[in-house]
Amino acid sequence: MCGIIAASTERSIGKLLIQGLYKMEYRGYDSAGIAMHTEDRVAHLRALGKVKLLEDLMINEKPKGKVGIAHTRWATHGEPSEVNAHPHQSNERIFIVHNGIIENYLELKDELVKKGYAFTSKTDSELIAHLLDNYLEAGSSLLDATKQLKDKLQGAYAIAALDHSDPNTLVLARNRSPLLIGLGEDGNFAASDPLALADLTNKFLILEDGDVAKISSNKVEVFDKNNKVCKRDIQIIDIKSEASSKGDYKHFMEKEIYEQPNAILSTLDGRVGGDDVLENIFGESSADVFAKVKRIQITACGTSLHAGRVAANWFSAIAGLPTQIDFASEYRYKNPYIDENTLLVTISQSGETADTLAALRYAKDQNYLASLAICNVPTSSLAREADFLLLTNAGHEIGVASTKAFTTQLIALMLLTLSLAKASGTNPKLRARIIQALRQMPDIVEKSLELKEDIIEIASEIAQQDNALFLGRGMFYPIAKEGALKLKEISYIHAEAYPAGELKHGPLALIDERMPVVAIAPEHELAEKLVSNLEEVKARGGALYVFGNAIEKLSLERGKYISMPECDFLLTPILYTIPLQILSYEVALIRGTDIDQPRNLAKSVTVE
Repeated sequence: MCGIIAASTERSIGKLLIQGLYKMEYRGYDSAGIAMHTEDRVAHLRALGKVKLLEDLMINEKPKGKVGIAHTRWATHGEPSEVNAHPHQSNERIFIVHNGIIENYLELKDELVKKGYAFTSKTDSELIAHLLDNYLEAGSSLLDATKQLKDKLQGAYAIAALDHSDPNTLVLARNRSPLLIGLGEDGNFAASDPLALADLTNKFLILEDGDVAKISSNKVEVFDKNNKVCKRDIQIIDIKSEASSKGDYKHFMEKEIYEQPNAILSTLDGRVGGDDVLENIFGESSADVFAKVKRIQITACGTSLHAGRVAANWFSAIAGLPTQIDFASEYRYKNPYIDENTLLVTISQSGETADTLAALRYAKDQNYLASLAICNVPTSSLAREADFLLLTNAGHEIGVASTKAFTTQLIALMLLTLSLAKASGTNPKLRARIIQALRQMPDIVEKSLELKEDIIEIASEIAQQDNALFLGRGMFYPIAKEGALKLKEISYIHAEAYPAGELKHGPLALIDERMPVVAIAPEHELAEKLVSNLEEVKARGGALYVFGNAIEKLSLERGKYISMPECDFLLTPILYTIPLQILSYEVALIRGTDIDQPRNLAKSVTVE
């Protein structure tokens, strides 16, 4: 969701702030804005739309300053508009940027209106500026005023604020929304994501919930939730410059699709040895805890939930563990059954997904044996708060529609499955088989990428339609769901997925010559039943696009059969993900949509 960057330096920062916003544009691109101390005023510029429009304003206005804040927005309260864009200001003195949602917004707004404050926007963020101004009018410094916010605001927030009367200082606050400080040689910085500061520093302080910080060009002070001066450990985060570059690819999504063989290799590296998974790759003493696990609870959202659904099949088939899976957004409200031998597994690419974090925090007060996180960002809240952790090592994923993060989540979840099975001594021969198959996955995925030309032929047909249906059985149903999600995310085609056996229980009514049906049909024990389901589609004139590895291809009057490479059956869901990603990308390319930044979406959903 929204991206924040702030800087206090000994040099001009206009270009620096704009470049940081570009690197975080995946977090939101409804509007963008900047507030920066100049010699005699605070330059305050906002634009409806993407960062490029703000950059154009900066080129025209040419403001110069060494201290400032900037923001790229994903709209929650208030529609996308210039007036709702950040930074928000109060009495031309206080300027703030905010990521999160203030839950008691209406109550606080009423209080401020009674005190004479006029609201110009429809956002919950504007009230933060007015609250700070109110505290300053009562004699507080900006730092003390920001500390007072903690007793007033309910909800999630990352805040950066500046005061017109103090041109050298920035103040920050964090609660349940990511914010970190970058320590530079000629200044100090803050951002929602270290990627925004990758060209400036590799030294970071990760703020904790309840922290308030004051930064200037030569000093950083951090205060904890009790307003006591505290020291946050410096973390070294090296981010390769190519992470924020598309290179020779048209889009980040395309680049990230083709990075998957290396991403899978990175996720496996140092975690398997011989014929088994290595000990304690999830953290010290994890093997001892895993030996006690009798049940799994998975919570996640979106693409990560689909990975969890695949893993639920693996936990049962390989580790012999029953598994419950829930939307993270629903989990806390269902009064879930928990016993003392249940392992909570949370999955999130960013590690900042608000609903998944809330589920983890809820679980800490329940009777779980332990919590475990699968995520891609080592500095994230999820990574720091879970008892055990496996990083997917996918590298930065900038395209909003997840690709390499998903496949590496599946790899990580298979490693978890093997670790759980190993801890209980279950299926040693099967584990050895899977380990060997995992080693082959980067090469097999590379082969699947070579199917692009066949997939382009399919894409040209699907791109002409407004609806699509995806079918799969068993552990391929979640892959069908992921394929449908990718298509709707970036092409805006309405796509849904069903277990193939459920086709006759309602969805068959949708089948006609205008409904393309994408089927995942590898050879397995359900193959004959799946073919029967596909015959039902053929009989009603539907166009079938089948991904499979049958020796005898399905006869199709309309559509196309794509022959997939062979791999171990239990890992087939990973392999079959790849062509569905390519299909979605190529359809969106034909339809001319904004592939990397699809409408209404953001990469990291940090509000509930």
